[in-house]
Amino acid sequence: MKKNQLRAIVFTMVTFLLGCNEFMVVGILSEIAHQLNVSLTAVGSLITVFAIVYAVSTPIITIFTSKYSRYKTLLVLMGIWWLGNTLSALAPTYGWLLVSRILAASVAGAIISLLMALTSAVATKEKRAGLVAWIFAGYSIASVFGVPIGTIISLQFSWRLAFLVISGLTLLPYGLLVWLLPRHVQQVTGTVLEQLTLFRDRRVQIGILLALFTAATMYGYYTYLRPLLTSGLGFHRSNLNVLLFAIGLMSIVSNRWSGHLAKHGGLAQLPKYYVADLVILMLLPETLNHEVVGFSALLILTMIVTLLSAPLQVYLLEIAENDYPQALVLASSLSSIFFNFGISLGSATASVMFDVMGLKDLSLGSAIYAVISLALIITLNRLIKKRPNQVKVKQIDKK
Repeated sequence: MKKNQLRAIVFTMVTFLLGCNEFMVVGILSEIAHQLNVSLTAVGSLITVFAIVYAVSTPIITIFTSKYSRYKTLLVLMGIWWLGNTLSALAPTYGWLLVSRILAASVAGAIISLLMALTSAVATKEKRAGLVAWIFAGYSIASVFGVPIGTIISLQFSWRLAFLVISGLTLLPYGLLVWLLPRHVQQVTGTVLEQLTLFRDRRVQIGILLALFTAATMYGYYTYLRPLLTSGLGFHRSNLNVLLFAIGLMSIVSNRWSGHLAKHGGLAQLPKYYVADLVILMLLPETLNHEVVGFSALLILTMIVTLLSAPLQVYLLEIAENDYPQALVLASSLSSIFFNFGISLGSATASVMFDVMGLKDLSLGSAIYAVISLALIITLNRLIKKRPNQVKVKQIDKK
């Protein structure tokens, strides 16, 4: 097996295990609450805390660790994450479990950012898009299989064993990273202000807004996916696992197609998909009257909304590599950070729409964000066609 193929597998394994650590809690809330003698609401807050810590800590860690060796930094952060996951398995009280989740969340985003940044060192430009897509695919696979696997282990044995299994499996990719990653990667370092110059670039500004509103578009309806399938489309609760599994598989397919688009046209290929997304969201209230049509619409929406991931990630990496090398790791984290912010915005919007307009018209809030996303992708593509120095701000002189 070629080293590049092995790297793709290892990077996917890492993001899969990170995703399992994050998503698995959803399926074992009841068991944790029962054993630690706390309310289900308190255990549910672990998910919210994880997301907030993830979004806030990622840029901070990426900025302040940029001057250190990426090889050593990645291995140290992986060790911290492994410790946090293991402590979750051993936590004697809810307080200890909360601390362990915060510890794992604080470095998870930075680990993914470093993997993204390292794609520039371990893969050619032709292979980079595919490697980035595999990194995203690890999370998608975790969202499909992580929750049910964790739930099965928890029900058959213990929720603590579920975390211990993740810690045990992590040792394999960790050892492979030690072997596969280059020890010394050419990197440009800069002060905090020099790295933050990245945010003055219009291309970056529009790119992160695009990630935010694309996520808001998805989670404006995805937050209430289960009620949409049962109350909306009329499927029986016994069919939920199969339906959610199908939607999860579509997300994985979307990630692979996203990698293909990144290599063949990139962001220029996306406007037509955003138009289709908007049309389907506008028609979704009517499709809820038909099980097959409605479910097909949800599958297509799942396919479309995550196509942005690889093209945008590759584009942000190229901007940083060419114009802001001192902020390469920070640039690699922006897509996931603002996608998480978009999830929060979309979820909040879904709650308001549900209370005001009901389940059937829930997607109309998403349609508004789809219009904004379409305008942003068109604007970004126009900027791409211009000469870089026409849209790039003057950088700080780095001597």
